[in-house]
Amino acid sequence: MAAKAAPKKAASSKRDAYKVEGGKLVRTKPVCPKCGPGVFMATHKDRKACGRCGYTEFNQN
Repeated sequence: MAAKAAPKKAASSKRDAYKVEGGKLVRTKPVCPKCGPGVFMATHKDRKACGRCGYTEFNQN
């Protein structure tokens, strides 16, 4: 029996977290308020969550 291959996910990269504007780096993803700069939060359709400490912000609908 052959095992089914899992569908490939889009690779996340560090360069997607930053953008250059006017010669300066600007963070494009939200930063965790508990962990501080350098720890980005994952963005889901209904919330933003920190993978390090578990802090979660729910989107207002």
